[in-house]
Amino acid sequence: MDDQYEEQDDLLSSFPAVPKFPNSDDALHSHTNPFALSSDSHAEETHAPKIFDRFDGSSSDEDEFSISAVSNFPQNGVVKTAGRKLDYMIQFLDRKLSKANSSPNNSENRPLPEFIGNGGGTGMFRVPVRAAVRPDRPPSLEVRPRPLRETQIGCCLRTILCSESQLWAGGECGVRFWNFSELYSAGQAEVETARVADEMSAPFLDSAYVPEVSCMIADEGERVVWSGHTDGKIRCWRMDQILGGNGFNERLSWQAHKGPVLSMTMTSYGDLWSATENGVIKIWPWEAIEKALYMIVEERHMAALVVERSYIDLRSQATTNGACYTFASDVKYLVSDHSTAKVWSAGLFSFALWDARTRELLKVFNVDGQAENWVDMPAIQDMTVEDEIKTKFVAALKKDKPQASLNFLQRSRNVILGAADAVRRAAAKGAFGVDNRTEAMVMTMDGKIWTGCTSGLLVQWDGNGNRLQDFQYHSCAVQCLCTFGSQMWVGYVSGTVQVLDLNGNLLGGWVAHCAPVIKMAVGSSFVFTLASHGGIRGWNLTSPGPLDSLLRSELSGKEFLYTRLENLKILAGTWNVGEGRASRDSLISWLGSAASDVDLVVVGLQELEMGAGVLAMSAAKETVGLEGSAVGQWWLDMIGSILDEGSTFERIGSRQLAGMLISVWVRNNLKGHIGDVDAAAVACGFGHAIGNKGAVGLRMRVYDRIICFVNCHFAAHLEAVNRRNADFDHVYRTMTFTRPSNLLNAAAAGITSAVQMLHGTNAVGVRSGELIPELSEADMVVFLGDFNYRIDGISYDEARDFISQRSFDWLRERDQLHAEMEAGKVFPGMREAIIGFPPTYKFERHQPGLAGYDAGEKRRVPAWCDRVLYRDSRSSAASECSLDCPVVGSITQYDACMDVTDSDHKPVRCLFNVDIACVDESVRRQEFGEIIESNEQIRCMLEELCKVPETFVSSNNIILQNNITLILRITNKSRRDRALYKIVCEGELTIKEDGLASDHCRRGSFGLPRWLEVNPATGIIEPDHTAEISVHHDDFHTREEFVDGLPRNSWCEDARDREVILAVNIGGSFTTETSSHRIKVRHCFSAKTKHLSPKSDGSDKSQRNLLHRSSIHQLDQFDAFDQLRNLRSP
Repeated sequence: MDDQYEEQDDLLSSFPAVPKFPNSDDALHSHTNPFALSSDSHAEETHAPKIFDRFDGSSSDEDEFSISAVSNFPQNGVVKTAGRKLDYMIQFLDRKLSKANSSPNNSENRPLPEFIGNGGGTGMFRVPVRAAVRPDRPPSLEVRPRPLRETQIGCCLRTILCSESQLWAGGECGVRFWNFSELYSAGQAEVETARVADEMSAPFLDSAYVPEVSCMIADEGERVVWSGHTDGKIRCWRMDQILGGNGFNERLSWQAHKGPVLSMTMTSYGDLWSATENGVIKIWPWEAIEKALYMIVEERHMAALVVERSYIDLRSQATTNGACYTFASDVKYLVSDHSTAKVWSAGLFSFALWDARTRELLKVFNVDGQAENWVDMPAIQDMTVEDEIKTKFVAALKKDKPQASLNFLQRSRNVILGAADAVRRAAAKGAFGVDNRTEAMVMTMDGKIWTGCTSGLLVQWDGNGNRLQDFQYHSCAVQCLCTFGSQMWVGYVSGTVQVLDLNGNLLGGWVAHCAPVIKMAVGSSFVFTLASHGGIRGWNLTSPGPLDSLLRSELSGKEFLYTRLENLKILAGTWNVGEGRASRDSLISWLGSAASDVDLVVVGLQELEMGAGVLAMSAAKETVGLEGSAVGQWWLDMIGSILDEGSTFERIGSRQLAGMLISVWVRNNLKGHIGDVDAAAVACGFGHAIGNKGAVGLRMRVYDRIICFVNCHFAAHLEAVNRRNADFDHVYRTMTFTRPSNLLNAAAAGITSAVQMLHGTNAVGVRSGELIPELSEADMVVFLGDFNYRIDGISYDEARDFISQRSFDWLRERDQLHAEMEAGKVFPGMREAIIGFPPTYKFERHQPGLAGYDAGEKRRVPAWCDRVLYRDSRSSAASECSLDCPVVGSITQYDACMDVTDSDHKPVRCLFNVDIACVDESVRRQEFGEIIESNEQIRCMLEELCKVPETFVSSNNIILQNNITLILRITNKSRRDRALYKIVCEGELTIKEDGLASDHCRRGSFGLPRWLEVNPATGIIEPDHTAEISVHHDDFHTREEFVDGLPRNSWCEDARDREVILAVNIGGSFTTETSSHRIKVRHCFSAKTKHLSPKSDGSDKSQRNLLHRSSIHQLDQFDAFDQLRNLRSP
């Protein structure tokens, strides 16, 4: 006993001391500053926890703390999280103490002894690697832990973006945002009523319901976010939201397209571009948007109409004589090149390059970089019926203007040239070999454009649309691209993320998610990745790097603070029903009596129905994706009634292949922790095509761990041992779990057919170059069924004698399955409880007791055909349940129901007691933030990496005169770090006649005024180098006002007496923080704006020399210049 107490004392003394819990004021203060630590945590005297306070409540007032005390602060997430930390720590200590006090004779429900097969732990039978912090990737910030698929119906997230202070996400039912200042805060459930599956998410605000979001962009100039939706509308959201009762609402919205808004961008001049299906691109001028945003409340009902009628249809800019010189495929991507003021639009196989200032089409080319042949095609309408009537009416008024059209031969020629070009592209790729459809697009700081393809190819382009070079680092499809500073991130359909420099060199990569990475965004020194299942993770901008190992070490050392243990009781039953139907009493005897205290019930049935017709029908159904039968449904209904389905249990999945059926029921109070149910079937019959033999399986996520159940029926007959072994091998290697809605979900999330080209979502297989079976990646696998292994070297009579004497030890020595497992030929490394019940095959139907064994002509030797085996996370028998070994199971009951006589097999049941270790992501997220803030080594490293280089700007005051171009120089004074610069316009002033300035006017996304050109407006400056930027003024800029896509008003504005404030924002490679230089740019002329009248009879010289802005007169640029040259002062 003394040794035992000394062991407990050593355990307690080695455990880290727990800081005294702060009072409520301290806790509230730490909530506003997630990195702030209580001063008590550094005090010399710390109070160790009273381990059993939560049970007896006998602690003093000073030291007393319990979980019930935490509930006194329902709105204080930090207090609740701290309570959970202590609870997990107490749980950890209790496990250690209970292990020290355990003895073989004092435990109830003691696990049964087990037989373990040889050959496990190697190859595809290796236990999957798990850890508190995965060693094969950088530590991540779990902004939104992966939700269960069943909770995301109708509310999946589709895209993300970052503003300066927030992370935004758009989904099927609206938008939401996280403040960067709260990313390390307590979970969503701690601060307000949380949605299902968002309890562990960082705190966020949700919008009111809107149709599905397809794309989003941020406008820092106006502090708004623009979202495009599948209903064709564009909506505007304030970044500074005040939460309402049912979520925040949009600030402005209008009907932009008839089809979905597929992509959007904001140009260097503040205009909003949007695109949809069939090549339609519209421009929404900033002047109209600004007018709508700042309408007074009484005029707000007109705001949508003002914007909606102001659009410019780019087909009019690219159409000559009825021929549209652009592609007609869906415009999936719009990217603004702020360096040279251009806009890229892209479909699957084609690109178009536009001038953001003049809106002219510059170039159309294909994925090979070759110019496309102009194809004559009618501009596909994107208008309402009213719009079409208006267009026809305007066309009727213009009958005096000749409308040339191409003749039939010319049209035919263009169609043939277009088809030939498509054939040439296919031939160039090796006769339908590599699929190089464009799947992602991004512009980097050095002015280059990168595209990602379905084949995994990465292509670099210059700003003029010339293809520069290709890179291939992964065989799977690219899904998204993201860039910041001098690096670029690539997200693949396999869930892999790779980091490249801007020269295309691979810097690192890791598996970020177990599902396709569909979107990435940079903010707050993190790269955020959104997976198709809805999970969002943040990765430090410096990864991969030395910071990762420090964070990994610190987080691993605090594992006990965020590890939660759950216990699960599973009842697994298998029965070969021999094409019969069971009585209700038989089902109660088999399942009903044992299911009263379990959490999950899995049932595997064999030989529901057999015969050539049934097998042929089953095979036909499988080819078209159908399964199930009336007989199978009868069994599901009967078992469901026994389990009180609907009130106590709920069936969460089933799968049938011919005569095999597997189904799982879960207790209602656990439905929120079990989901992502997938099914699989493998035929092992003739040619691996017929389902008389084979397996059906279900895979699910339970407390964030993967558990698989596989119901097997292997080859029969005593001598067919090798065939049975081969059946197992085939099932284990080829079982692939899918769900009927895979294709629909993939399409909705923007995932192309490349997803279906993968063998499941096996990221590890893709990563390693070796196809790893999906069953190998599960944390626990349970095999049950009629394995058909027999007993060798014994006669029928001898077997009967041993059974009657219950001498099962001698029979087990001759069991074929144990012999093959011991040789490592089948079920390697798997476990089975020592059998203590009579053989379950073969019996005469309706013959009770052991006398029912087959006494017919064949006199088959009794055998244990019906078995239950499993494999958990243990690599050794002594492994404890932890994040390194997250699922540890044991068998507490393993028997057969010998009183059931409805079949020639007896039903078998097995009761599992399973411990599951899972992560409390809310607590772990707070620990992540505290480590970054409090660890001195990490802070010093971040401060060094995140320094903004010192720069010098040649001037802070520029005066433009006589239409000349001035050069602005930016010098990087650092000798080590690159400097990243971006020039934006913070506002424009107009100098009035009295010398006073007008109000400050700012364009969208800090866009430039149209009379000013800055080139290049973004770039990278090498250490100790200087960048030269040209600043140019356009004297006479012709502006047009569009109504319903048609030009109505034209006027020429004079840029004299204008002044702008340019901000040169300087940043570093690993930080989103910037420093700024402000430059005043002024252009002064004595002349004032002149107006042109559309109707001038020459009788009034003063009137003749005016340009009226409001007059409806269509002028091209040359007409305006000619009239301006003829103006004279009155």
